[in-house]
Amino acid sequence: MVKVAVVEGDGIGHEVIPVARAVLAAVRPDIEFFDVEVGYGLWERTGCACSEETIAGLGSADAILFGAVTTPPDPGYRSVMLQIRHTLDLYANVRPIRGEGVDVVIVRENTEGLYSGVEWTEPDRACTVRVVSRRGSERIARYACTLAKSRRHLTVGNKANVLKSDCLFVDTCTREAARAGVPCTARYIDALSLDLLMHPDRYDVIVTTNIFGDILSDAAAYLVGGLGMLPSANIGERAALFEPVHGSAPDIAGRNVANPVAAIRSAAMLLSHIGDPASATAVEEAVGRVLCADIRTPDLGGSAGTREFGAAVLREVGQGKA
Repeated sequence: MVKVAVVEGDGIGHEVIPVARAVLAAVRPDIEFFDVEVGYGLWERTGCACSEETIAGLGSADAILFGAVTTPPDPGYRSVMLQIRHTLDLYANVRPIRGEGVDVVIVRENTEGLYSGVEWTEPDRACTVRVVSRRGSERIARYACTLAKSRRHLTVGNKANVLKSDCLFVDTCTREAARAGVPCTARYIDALSLDLLMHPDRYDVIVTTNIFGDILSDAAAYLVGGLGMLPSANIGERAALFEPVHGSAPDIAGRNVANPVAAIRSAAMLLSHIGDPASATAVEEAVGRVLCADIRTPDLGGSAGTREFGAAVLREVGQGKA
């Protein structure tokens, strides 16, 4: 029995995650789901967005399907995602960017950099330390090299011409790539961001530091229709969490207009992780057929609602199983 923790989170997470859960249940009726509540809504009611006991419960699952969470600009609020990533040591954030003429995977170091959590405030300034360790750089480079071995080549996104911490990152990544026999080039992140948007065919697997990967993958969503299309995986040695890249979008929450593709594709990544690539492919193909039938949510120029799009995918999945 495969145990999957389901966290709807906040905002449109309550709409897109049930769709993804239904798709998972359709292709893998043996999955045992259990619900976990975290997020801003919980914090408003109880003063705690995510406890250590809750994270321990998440860590007991074979995989976690995670929705969007709201992070308010409140000094008393600790980011739920950063807390989970750090506690479960989900060091690799994997974001595939796939669409017509585009097939790129952005691998982002997920526990260090400017999201390391080393921060403090003073009367006239606020400080955040950018942490780039050799150990952290080695393991994210190895993860990226493992992906690149079955593809074409690796690009190291960096700003080593300005940041000394990136000199360590680039040196570590290029050494790991040479050790793995993976063709590797290093590109400054600003030039890389522009070139990726102009010439996505030049890129394959991109590895970079935490905040650079966050920004680069969001910008790359432009290539495939927006943030509503992008899934992601947060991978550690003992735990794995799968979530759409988009945020909680409170402005459209509850209106049945959110795009569930990113959540469904995150579920497909979850299926691959638990050793079922055939079902993952079936889900991806079902999404593709629905889009080709011109059933689309408003962000993609269509009129289908979140639930209606999900129902169409479920029909396609059912036909694929027949």
